Amino acid sequence: MSKRALITGVTGMDGSHLAELLLSKGYEVHGLMRRGSSFTTGRIEHMHALMERLHHADLGDGTGLRRVLEAVQPHEVYNLAAQSHVRVSFDQPEYTADVVAMGTLRLLEAVRDMGASIRMYQAGSSEMFGTTPPPQRETSAFHPRSPYAVAKCAAHWHAVNYREAYGLHVSNGILFNHTGPRRGETFVCRKITRAVGRIVHGLQRHVSLGNTSSERDWGWAPDYVQAMWLMLQQDEPGDYVVATGRSYSVREFLAAAFAEAGLEWADHVRYDPKYDRPAEVPHLLGDPTRVRRQLGWAPTMSFADVVREMVRHDTELARREKLAQEAAA
Repeated sequence: MSKRALITGVTGMDGSHLAELLLSKGYEVHGLMRRGSSFTTGRIEHMHALMERLHHADLGDGTGLRRVLEAVQPHEVYNLAAQSHVRVSFDQPEYTADVVAMGTLRLLEAVRDMGASIRMYQAGSSEMFGTTPPPQRETSAFHPRSPYAVAKCAAHWHAVNYREAYGLHVSNGILFNHTGPRRGETFVCRKITRAVGRIVHGLQRHVSLGNTSSERDWGWAPDYVQAMWLMLQQDEPGDYVVATGRSYSVREFLAAAFAEAGLEWADHVRYDPKYDRPAEVPHLLGDPTRVRRQLGWAPTMSFADVVREMVRHDTELARREKLAQEAAA
């Protein structure tokens, strides 16, 4: 009998890549999604087996979570759902805390009620480290600098507590920045590569950004969902930093992305203070020693590879966008 997995946040970037991975391994994959007035399934519509197993529920509704768990009877639960935009969390701190922190607690309670045989993955974030000096590893102190990061810290410790108090097989993945063509367009890396493609095809001239000096450890999203799966295949649960071990500034990402199109980034970037955060995180650099040694995980894509693939994708996307505009004119 194939394993059954439930993914919260299945319509997001990580959720869609994880669903693909699990389906390729023979899983019966179910996804949890919020009810909305518009379709949000663009990233997963090509996975027909998954589209038939979507469940409407929300991390703000503990009763609904229990009903889905009882219906699915999953062997593995991957909690990827969140209000995950750091800047937006300053504008919506209560909502962010409820979904990210309390939502995780509601899910843990539902899993505990189902029995200790379910294995659960909790999605952490490098943002939890904040201003802790790099490199950051599993034993580094958390110093969150945003409502999102604070909520992720609470979710992390809820998971640890349920592991220790009730014996749940729950693992925390502290994932550093990872991206790809499915990343939302409001996130800086995708905003940059989307702009490059549109500038190449004459659809826009400039892109507005905030602080470009922050340094991040960027990886390839499909690699990172592989680490999630590996965590739940271990006999014992644990906490793992997932990162490449190299960091680059936003400015370096800009330079690499525009260079792929033969452009000079400084000619097309405008500073807009509205994108600055009230409290900045200057430098995130993960130490992936544990995830390499214990799980045998390693990234398959370099920083240059990631940037190149995203620019290639978004340049083609902009080309099709231009053709559609010309056809409609």
